[in-house]
Amino acid sequence: MNSFQNFQYLFLSSSLVFLSFNTVIANPSVMQTDSSAWREAPFEILSAGYPPFQVDDLGHPYAGREHCVVRVAPEIKGLKGIRIPAQSIEGQQPVAITIEFDQPAKVLLALFQAEDEGKYLEPSDFDGPLSAQPILENGLTFTGLPPVDIYALPLEAGKHTIQPQRNGLFSVVGVIEAEQPITPRNAGRMDGCEWDTFIVEGFSEKAALFDIVGGKDQPVVDKGMPGTEGNRGGFEGGRLVKIDDTYHMFPTERIGEEGIGSYQDRVKTRIAHWTSKDAVHWTRQSTLYESSGDYAVTDTDNPANDRRSALWSFMPTFSEKENRWLATYVGYTTHRTIEPNHSFGRIWQAQSVQKGKEGIGGPYEDRGIIMEPGLNSQLWEGRQAVQSFFPFKVEGGWHAFYGGGFPWGQWSNYPDSTQQGWYVGLAKADSLEGPWARMDTTVNPITSMHPWFIENPIVSQLPNGVYIAIYDGGPDGWGLHLPNMFGYSLSLDGLHWTESHYFPIRTKVDQWWDIMRTPMGLIPEGHGIYTVVYAAIDNDKRFHPLGMVKFQLNREVLRHRTEQMRQNLESGNLEH
Repeated sequence: MNSFQNFQYLFLSSSLVFLSFNTVIANPSVMQTDSSAWREAPFEILSAGYPPFQVDDLGHPYAGREHCVVRVAPEIKGLKGIRIPAQSIEGQQPVAITIEFDQPAKVLLALFQAEDEGKYLEPSDFDGPLSAQPILENGLTFTGLPPVDIYALPLEAGKHTIQPQRNGLFSVVGVIEAEQPITPRNAGRMDGCEWDTFIVEGFSEKAALFDIVGGKDQPVVDKGMPGTEGNRGGFEGGRLVKIDDTYHMFPTERIGEEGIGSYQDRVKTRIAHWTSKDAVHWTRQSTLYESSGDYAVTDTDNPANDRRSALWSFMPTFSEKENRWLATYVGYTTHRTIEPNHSFGRIWQAQSVQKGKEGIGGPYEDRGIIMEPGLNSQLWEGRQAVQSFFPFKVEGGWHAFYGGGFPWGQWSNYPDSTQQGWYVGLAKADSLEGPWARMDTTVNPITSMHPWFIENPIVSQLPNGVYIAIYDGGPDGWGLHLPNMFGYSLSLDGLHWTESHYFPIRTKVDQWWDIMRTPMGLIPEGHGIYTVVYAAIDNDKRFHPLGMVKFQLNREVLRHRTEQMRQNLESGNLEH
């Protein structure tokens, strides 16, 4: 893993350049210019249990495993590969795949650049005229696996069985016409071990809990639309709430300052209230809060610094007890040069002046700070904490996810020597109003969802009462290699949370973004339909727009997942 100082996720400096994730390469000194696609030869898979998969973004080469395609050279992009069941790879007998084609062809085998002879197959493990050298070096990236070279196995028309001499990991990634010219080259696709594996909804498992059933192929709020005047940097985070037939959205507006670069967009911010009847056409109603944009004068968490330099993550929740909205938001100290430039977050609680649910639009008045850095802080919270807060009701009281980032390995590392990680933990209270207390480190941080990245979770409940948290799953960019999708986790009790599943909305909605960011919650519409508004980034634009997508809940899958969680919880197999 790269040095933590190379990760650019939670801060912008004046020299920051966004990197397209197709420009980060494995071996730039020898990589050659991308070529055109090879012509595919039609073939039929005759072996039962070996379905095809598309050699493209999110393609899954192994049934029952989470490894998926995240980089692919254009020569093989879109070819039909053969998915190998995990039990076949792990069995006692070598894999045997029978295929048939009606013309001479070349079968493309993906072999891994690894020294573990027991786990990965080598060219010498295959019979037949396999090419002595790869025809495509570093041609493919599978998450969690070593670099991939592509070899060609030329065969005549007819039936053939691909059966290595021993068992081990490899992949069939296409069949191409035999006579087409091929120029061997190094395609420079990255080492897949740079990625953790992850579960892609609808790809990694047989049945998805949510199907993508709608959404817009372009942003629903973008630069130049009414209400974006004076907003230079676009949007990030906040909560979406629906009351009767009206959506209320509370995004952070990255307004920046006139004549100052985009790095200031993350410092000079404001919290706004927007409304819509359809989650597509939005009207800006008001500004609730605006930050000072003033930088810190010291490196430490010192009251001499403006602790409301940047304001983010406005989360309103209705208090039945007080018959008004209670909202939390984050106030940061910001620093011009220290990573991250957002430091020492404090969670403010505010209440709507008007009582009743109709008071959601504000104005709001502050009630004070309910969580901040101090003697009760935990090492994983790091320099950025407390950087998010979302409360939700559980049996016997309330829980809240709260976030941290840039952790310290030990307290002597304070304030500047930080490590990699963006985590969430749980706090608890008897009531929404507080007081709130951190849970201890036997619970925190919550790593069952992802080992080192969860941001801005928002919790709701599905029809059977199961809790669902939806959140930013992390970018594939800025030196980070994360799913680049927002994700969800489930819980029976608000304490134990399942491994993340990530929404591949780019498979159903035209991808107008390069970096996926933060969902604003999961809004039930009835009949199992849910709406999500999310923030994302087009690397070619300073302005970060908002998009919208719709999901359909599969109730039978929910029933099955709920029963699995119940069994795991009773057996003690479900982690915090």
